[in-house]
Amino acid sequence: GYQGMVDGGDNIEEATWESVSSMLQVGGTVIGSARCKEFRTHEGRLKAAYNLVQRGITNLCVIGGDGSLTGANLFREEWSGLLDELLQAGKIDNEAVLKYSHLNIVGMVGSIDNDFCGTDMTIGTDSALHRIIEVVDAIMTTAQSRSRGSRLNIIIVAEGAIDRHGKAITSNIVKDNRARKKRLNIIIVSEGAIDSNNKSITSEHIKDLVVKCLGFDTRVTILGHVQRGGTPSAFDRILASRMGVEAVLALLEASPDTPACVVSLCGNQSVRLPLMECVQMTQEVQKAMDEGKFEEAVRLRGSFNVAVLNVGAPAAGMNAAVRSAVRVGITEGHKMFAVNDGFEGFSRGQAYLGLSELLAARGKYDEFCVPMVMVPATVSNNVPGSDFSIGADTALNAITDTCDRIKQSASGTKRRVFIIETMGGYCGYLASVGGLAAGADAAYIFEEPFDIRDLQSNVEHLTEKMKTSIQRGLVLRNENSNENYTTDFIYQLYSEEGKGVFDCRKNVLGHMQQGGSPSPFDRNFGTKIAAKAMLWISRKLKETYRQGRVFANTEDSVCLLGMHRRALIFQPVVQLKEETDFVHRIPNEQWWLKLRPLMKILAKYKTSYDVSDSGQLEHVVRNRSKETENVAI
Repeated sequence: GYQGMVDGGDNIEEATWESVSSMLQVGGTVIGSARCKEFRTHEGRLKAAYNLVQRGITNLCVIGGDGSLTGANLFREEWSGLLDELLQAGKIDNEAVLKYSHLNIVGMVGSIDNDFCGTDMTIGTDSALHRIIEVVDAIMTTAQSRSRGSRLNIIIVAEGAIDRHGKAITSNIVKDNRARKKRLNIIIVSEGAIDSNNKSITSEHIKDLVVKCLGFDTRVTILGHVQRGGTPSAFDRILASRMGVEAVLALLEASPDTPACVVSLCGNQSVRLPLMECVQMTQEVQKAMDEGKFEEAVRLRGSFNVAVLNVGAPAAGMNAAVRSAVRVGITEGHKMFAVNDGFEGFSRGQAYLGLSELLAARGKYDEFCVPMVMVPATVSNNVPGSDFSIGADTALNAITDTCDRIKQSASGTKRRVFIIETMGGYCGYLASVGGLAAGADAAYIFEEPFDIRDLQSNVEHLTEKMKTSIQRGLVLRNENSNENYTTDFIYQLYSEEGKGVFDCRKNVLGHMQQGGSPSPFDRNFGTKIAAKAMLWISRKLKETYRQGRVFANTEDSVCLLGMHRRALIFQPVVQLKEETDFVHRIPNEQWWLKLRPLMKILAKYKTSYDVSDSGQLEHVVRNRSKETENVAI
C-alpha cells in the first residue's frame, strides 16, 4: 500500500505475467496493504514521490476506500510541488521534472462495506456477503435442530447488515413471527447501526430487549473478520477484471487536464466518475445520517388476487423472488396465490414463450386480459431483454469453485490440461464468463463459431505455455457449442496433439450447476426484482380496474422486467420478439460477448479489445428523474 510507496526499495517491484498467475482464487491482497500514517504527512508524500520518480512511474491505480482515494487525489494535486522540492534538494534533475511532470490517478473501490457513492457494488462486497450467508445458513440449521420443543425459542443476533427499527417495532416483528409458528428468528445488525435518534443499536441491546420483553432464548454471534476472508466469489472476480481493464484504459487516455477518476459500476455498465465528487457525496451521506434525516417509507394499498408461479428448469434464487413477491403483495393489500408446478401449457416451454402465447390468446379469452410480468430466472442467462437472470450467478460460482479445485489438483501434476463442459443450452454465458472468472485459456461457445484451425491454435498456445513456469491449462466448452466438435472430440484431439508435452483430462459438470445454496447476488437480485415486479403489478391492476373488473389488453401490460445496462426496465414481450433467436433460445445480441477478448488477453493471446464501449468521465447523479425511478432501482 502507501507504506510500501513511502519506504520504496524492494516494496516496489515490476509485475510479470507469471507473478500474477494463480491469484484469481486467492482472497485478501497478495501484494499486501497497510494503514500508513506517514503518507498523511507532507514528508511522507515527498518520499513516495521520490520513489516513484526513481522508477519512472507516473500512473497510479489505487484500490481502496474513500480514505485511500482521497489521499491519492491529494498526492496528485501536490505532485508538481513535490517535484520542485526534490529538485531544490538535489535529489532529481530538471530532466526528471519535465519528464515526470504529471501524475495520473485512477481509483477502484475495494471495500466490503459497499459504502462508496457512485458505484452499485464495490470489489469485495459480494465475497463478504458469501461469508455472511454461509454463517447465517449454518446458524439456521443449528438453531432449528435445537428448537424442536414447542417451549424452546431461539433467536440468533449476528453482526452484518443494517437495521434501525425502534425497540417496539423489533419486538412486534419477532412476536408476530412466533405467532405464525415460526421457530427461528434471525436479526442481522450492522456494527455501526443507529436508530432514528442517532443512538447506537448493538447486538447486546437487542438481545436484552428480546429476552426482557418476550422471554425468548437468545444467542449472539459476532462474525468479525471472517467476512473479509475466504475465496473471492465469481461476481467479485468478474467485477475486478472488468474494473481493472477500465482503469488501465482510463490511465492510457488521461491527460494533464483530466481529473482523477474512479471506475464504478452502474447497473451492468462500467462508468468513470470524478473521484472527489464521489468522495464528497460519500461524506455528505454520512453527515445526513448523523443529522438523522431518514426517508419515510410510503405504503400503497390494494385489494386484488395475484398469482405467482415458477416456469422452466430450477434456478437458485427463485425462492427468494417468490418470497419477495408474496410479502410485497401482502403488504400492498393483495391476496397472494402460489401456483404449484406452473401452468400445464407452460410445462413444455419457457416463461418468455409462454407469455407470448398468453398475449396472443387474449383475443379469444378475456381471462388472460390481466397484467402479466416475467422475472428472468435461468442458469443459462439466455432471456432476451435482460443482462442478468436469477440463478446464473450461483451457477457461475459452482463452475468457478469446481475449476479452482481442478486447477489445484493440477498443481501436483505438471503439464496437464483440463477440458470442462458447462451447461447453458446454446447460450455461452456460463462458459465465457465462467472462463473469465476461473482464468481459463479458452472457452468454446455457439455464438462464436470455431473450426479445427482454432482448436489447433489453442493446442499450440498451450504447448508454448507448458514451456513457462505455468504448466497447466483450463479449457471450457458450452454443451451445445458445436454438434461435431464435442467434448469427447476436443479431449481426444488435445490428448493426441499434446503427446509428449501435456496430458489431458475432461470433466462434465452437469446438473451440479443448478443446485446448491443460492449466492448472495441471486438472493438480493431475486428479492429486488420480484419486489419491483409486484409494485408494477399493483399499479397496473389499479390502472386497468374498471366497472368492477380488471381488463388489461394493451401490449405494455405483458412485460419482462430485466436488467439492461444501468437500470431495471419493463419491456413489452411483443417488442422483444425481434431480438430473439427462437430456434436456439438465445438473444440476438448479448453484452457479455465483449468480455471474450478480455479472457483471451488475460490468457496471453494476441488479440484486440473493443474500447468503443469503454466509460467516459461522467458526473455523479444525486437525484434520479421520475421517469428513471419508474423503470430502475
